[in-house]
Amino acid sequence: MTLKTTESSHYQTSEEKKEVLIDVKNVKKYFPIKGGVLKRTIGQLKAVDDVSFTIYKGETLGIVGESGSGKSTLGRLLIRLLDPTEGKIMFQNADITHLKQRQVRPYRQDMQIVFQDPFASLNSKMSVEQLIEEPLIVQGLLNKKERKARILEIIEKVGLRPSDRQKYPHEFSGGQRQRISIARALVLKPKFVICDEPVSALDVSIQAQVLNLMKDLQDEFGLTYLFIAHDLSVVKHISERVAVMYLGRLAEIAPKNRLYENPLHPYTKALLSSIPIIDLDEEVGKMKREKIKLSGDLPSPANPPSGCTFRTRCPQAHDRCAIDRPELIEIEEDHFVACHLYDSN
Repeated sequence: MTLKTTESSHYQTSEEKKEVLIDVKNVKKYFPIKGGVLKRTIGQLKAVDDVSFTIYKGETLGIVGESGSGKSTLGRLLIRLLDPTEGKIMFQNADITHLKQRQVRPYRQDMQIVFQDPFASLNSKMSVEQLIEEPLIVQGLLNKKERKARILEIIEKVGLRPSDRQKYPHEFSGGQRQRISIARALVLKPKFVICDEPVSALDVSIQAQVLNLMKDLQDEFGLTYLFIAHDLSVVKHISERVAVMYLGRLAEIAPKNRLYENPLHPYTKALLSSIPIIDLDEEVGKMKREKIKLSGDLPSPANPPSGCTFRTRCPQAHDRCAIDRPELIEIEEDHFVACHLYDSN
């Protein structure tokens, strides 16, 4: 099965036509590092470090980066599975940054998540029907008859059979279990869905099926996705815009075609150079460029480098990179990069 390409017809480039769903301003998430006999705080792990961006209604924003870059932590912050250390998170013009969990519950109907491992995220002791019905019960939505009708509807939408609702997760393949996870996330009819590596645990032959399903469901229900992945090819197919994270910070964010065809940040260039070229006649062949091999390992977020965190691996680093932290600035319309190579100040 081939992947459906994501058309950007519903993603408007004109500021007047964009409707902001989520606005993130200077968000940080630091985890305390405990040590010693008394387990005192001796440091902080900077998982997400001063991140700002906007997600527009109906679009898919892809987030890419190496393991440990903070992608999944950022996703959990947006739907308040984690409390931010600093910053502000606006959802539909409402500030949800500091809401307590009981105050967040009403927003759960509009914000859902699909995890990487469907087997680990599904309770093996519950049937498919119970798994999908649980969010409706927690939110106090619909009576029993209406819930059953909604369950049957969403099961059909994700490509499962009505008889599957009586089965248990272990009776399904990985791809089918992920369809159950998607059904569970969408049964509340949310507006925003975090997709945290939703196909990385699946066979390659199944990945396209699940991605095409997610795209069809997005078009049908008007969903907005934050799609977290390490596979650059997958992100390119499903996203309208792509953000690149490195060590808890955003390095670059731009419309997908512009970012893949003209990456500006040295880290983005290195990531894209690693994409294997199979057929030079295909579109991906246009991105052929010399492979860039980064030196060294990803630094620890507990002790990130001063200034630009990428400087210790950057082939173009200079003296200023060790002193000043580059800000995310707009180089051209909708194309932002955090790199001193493009900062004239």
